[in-house]
Amino acid sequence: MTDVRMELSRILITETQDYQLIELREVDGERKFPIVIGIYEAAAIERRLKHLEVSRPQTHELLASVIEHLGGRLDRIVITDLKEHTFFASLVIDQDGDEVEVDSRPSDAIALGIANNVPIYVAEHVLDAAAT
Repeated sequence: MTDVRMELSRILITETQDYQLIELREVDGERKFPIVIGIYEAAAIERRLKHLEVSRPQTHELLASVIEHLGGRLDRIVITDLKEHTFFASLVIDQDGDEVEVDSRPSDAIALGIANNVPIYVAEHVLDAAAT
């Protein structure tokens, strides 16, 4: 199974809806697709994109700190599956040369990845399924 390198191409935030959208675009190609996320995750991503600092650690900063303090390094984010209109993701953590995968909501994974300049990948079969 091949993973395709993606990047966050845009974020759409509207306060009149219960959901927000982010769009991922293929780094070396034309494919793209939206993911519906919550307002808090959208706000966390937007803060990072705008380089806005918060006075206390938010959930994503806390998780990054825990990973680091436990001797790990967040290596990449992978959107692993799409089932019944729901995306699934993993945090891939390098811990002394061993890869540890941690199940995550894509919105949380992407917020953490954006905060730490970590690459985002999407499984090829997920791109195929998202296109239909």
